Amino acid sequence: MEANTTFEFQSLLKPVKTGCRDPTKDHGELGDPLSPMARLFHRPGSSLYIMGLVGSKTTIDPHHFKASVASAFLAYPRFTSLLVADKKKKTFASEGSAKMRWVKTEVDIDQHVFFPKIEPEDTSDVGVDKFVEEYTRGLTGIPLDMSKPLWDVHVLNLDKMTAQGALAVALFRFHHCIGDGMSLMSLFMSFTRKASDPNAKPSLPVFSKKKQQTYPMSQIGKFLSSLRLLWNTLVDVLNLLATVFFLDDTPNPLKGPKDARQSPRRIILKSVRLEDIKFVKNITKTTVNDVVMGVIESALSRYINGRYGQINGGNKVENNVGNLPQKLRFRATMTFNIRAVQGIQAVENMIKKDSPARWGNQLGYVIYSFKIMMRDNNPLDYVYRAQTMMNRKKASMESYFSHHIGRFFLNVFGFKIARIPTNPTIWFSNMMGPQEEICIFGYPVAYLGCSCFGQTVALMIHVMSYADNLNFILSTDDDIFSDPHEICNDLEQSLEVIKMAAVAKKNDDISKER
Repeated sequence: MEANTTFEFQSLLKPVKTGCRDPTKDHGELGDPLSPMARLFHRPGSSLYIMGLVGSKTTIDPHHFKASVASAFLAYPRFTSLLVADKKKKTFASEGSAKMRWVKTEVDIDQHVFFPKIEPEDTSDVGVDKFVEEYTRGLTGIPLDMSKPLWDVHVLNLDKMTAQGALAVALFRFHHCIGDGMSLMSLFMSFTRKASDPNAKPSLPVFSKKKQQTYPMSQIGKFLSSLRLLWNTLVDVLNLLATVFFLDDTPNPLKGPKDARQSPRRIILKSVRLEDIKFVKNITKTTVNDVVMGVIESALSRYINGRYGQINGGNKVENNVGNLPQKLRFRATMTFNIRAVQGIQAVENMIKKDSPARWGNQLGYVIYSFKIMMRDNNPLDYVYRAQTMMNRKKASMESYFSHHIGRFFLNVFGFKIARIPTNPTIWFSNMMGPQEEICIFGYPVAYLGCSCFGQTVALMIHVMSYADNLNFILSTDDDIFSDPHEICNDLEQSLEVIKMAAVAKKNDDISKER
């Protein structure tokens, strides 16, 4: 980090002494084994972490917050367990190493919840938003201590309010083996309350299903629908396997190195109005996800076009291609929740054995292709194309097969074969958040977001809704992105352009009806 643009991170984050005995000795009876998907997140050289960002409208009291975290987290086994090597059980797939199991341990909350002392000069030069951004970046470069449960929380009490309206920011860091985003969001929702009523739990987002047909499908229709599902799945699984082993994206300014990297990640959040997203959805008769993917494709096209313009010496090209190459394979590894029950669930139901919405890493992957091109003549085409792509993915079992194929490869061949696809340029994930403003342990939440670090791609985009906002959270590698805030600006501008096109379409439709 440059001394003139940031602060000395290590002066705030002191080394932690756990005081735990060696977990490989005298650990008693070993517990549940680490699941195959969780083992993938411990792949040598690429441990994957989840970072949750919670902005509080008020400062946070250390003693009260620590007691609240202890009460909320320590009731669940994954937050009070170590990962210990089961040396008695070795397999060919484990490549000579012992499998890991969860083992119950005692937890000292002071070793998991930290309140670094922040001096006025720490924020005066760079500003509070840059301070939080740099602190978060520094935190992503420090792995969690394996001698204690794999989570911690860092709370930054600030002397000024951030642009998002926060006087304090809590950074929740979890190793991904503890659970996926749906598991952790369900846990988070269990100890939050409505800001408008501190005694009421927030409304859980409901997974909306398509309305059932009012007429019975013919036998031929059922056959054709099943045939389409089988064909799409076959094509998608073959494409997935090709992507895992050899099919790479075209080299482009956003593509990072292929090998696993543990460099720090810059995590930034950009909020837009959910009302604008819903307006476009209603005009185009699509879904919120379709609009979001259309906005992202538009923003990436703008950003990549600008980067190629810089590479080409800033020469402007007046056509639909712009500065972009004629053929550009640009894809995302997109995560899907494969639980039988969709949406955020009560955490009590998730931890039950044989629950259809069980806790853990119930994730599948699909390969989503972006069409990077300039659509200035009709920006709504980004949304319509996204609708086509998302409908195509919904009519496929690719996500379920990717989950089970990954488990099979890991159990039989080990880490040499099993892997999360790294040839696509970016990762993408999304999640519905609280539908109204909430409080966490009594502290009103200004904003909410999460992302990952430890991934082997240079860019991950996570989308999460919170009350009236939709948040784009970017996790970027500084070696590839000199200013990731440019992508945030492109996301905001793309939504505005698409919204204006939707307004024009609405006006045209009204004129035609007259």
